[in-house]
Parts: sequence; structure tokens; C-alpha cells
Amino acid sequence: MNDKLRTMLIRHEGLRLYPYLDSVGKITIGVGRNLSDNGITSEECRAMLDRDISMAVDGVGSLFPDIDTWSPARRDALTDMMFNTGITRFSGFKKMIGAIKTGAWIAASREMLDSLWARQVGDRAIELAKMVETGEYGN
Repeated sequence: MNDKLRTMLIRHEGLRLYPYLDSVGKITIGVGRNLSDNGITSEECRAMLDRDISMAVDGVGSLFPDIDTWSPARRDALTDMMFNTGITRFSGFKKMIGAIKTGAWIAASREMLDSLWARQVGDRAIELAKMVETGEYGN
């Protein structure tokens, strides 16, 4: 890759890490990446997904040091929830977190379902709460 060209493009286009509307109203990100017309590739999508999964795994691990003792289904359910909500919103589930820390999986499941998040995501919350309650995959 030509470093001079890269430097010139960054200078001309700018470098923005959040989507914005360009001068003709196209959703753009990075260094002039026109998402409206070009989107992203499957490889770029997978790379972003892998990074986001890693962040969710790290987030759950930071709240629950004993995560390695859980069933894979419970780890995945709570990682899915973290992926969806982000660490800040997930951390607001104080009763659920408290229940998990004492191994009260049924109570944790109930707390998941008794939330605005559950009403927003519907069947996803039901599936994840059941996984947390039973420690098993539902599908």
C-alpha cells in the first residue's frame, strides 16, 4: 500500500470513527467510506463481529471472575446480553448481577425478564433467560 497516497487521502477525506453524512448526504465512515452505496464486505462484517464479541466476553468476565465455572450456555447467554446492551447498560442490572454472583440462576433469569430490555427484545430475552435459568441451550 502506498503510504503517501494513504496520508493524502486521510488529509483530504478526514478520518472519522463514527458514521456521518458527507457533503452529498451519504452515510460515511472512516476515510470517506461511503456506506450508503458500498456497504461493507462479509470479511469486514466478520472482523467487526469478532471484535464486538471479544469486547462482550471481556465485559462479562470483568463483572464475573468465576465465569469459567459456568456452563457454556450461561456464558453465551450473558455474553449475548452484554453484546446487545453494552457494559454500561448491562451493569445497571444490579439485582440480576447480584443473583448471578450468589448462584441464584432462577432469580437472575426473572430479573432479566422483569426489565425494559426484555420488553424491547422480546423472544431474545425469553431465550437468554431460559439459558441462564437452566444452564442449557434451548435451540
